[in-house]
Amino acid sequence: MDFFISEAMAQDGAGGAGLTGLIFPIALIVIFYFLLIRPQQKRAKEHKKLVENLAKGDEVLTSGGVVGRVTEVGDTFAGLEIANGIEVRLQKNAVAQILPKGTLKQKLDKSEDEGKAAEKADKSK
Repeated sequence: MDFFISEAMAQDGAGGAGLTGLIFPIALIVIFYFLLIRPQQKRAKEHKKLVENLAKGDEVLTSGGVVGRVTEVGDTFAGLEIANGIEVRLQKNAVAQILPKGTLKQKLDKSEDEGKAAEKADKSK
């Protein structure tokens, strides 16, 4: 029975391990806060501001990849004209980005030029 007593006495010197054992989890929480949580909160705040400032005539890109011009703005929904005479309604939260003015016109001009080039190629055949 002497071997039980000697083991119990040897475990008495581990008093300082509690503080060093807490440093790693605390450091991990701080790292997660600055690398994951804080940037996500900043992005959410910017998106909320973007959605609140949405106005008629803005050219936007949705989270689904649809590009169009805002025709009406409500409390939670917005009307989006994606082509001449084609309008869809979507939640304002689906707007991912406001594009610079004239972006849609540039895209339409390029596609019209490509369409004319294709017609010329078909006529020459």
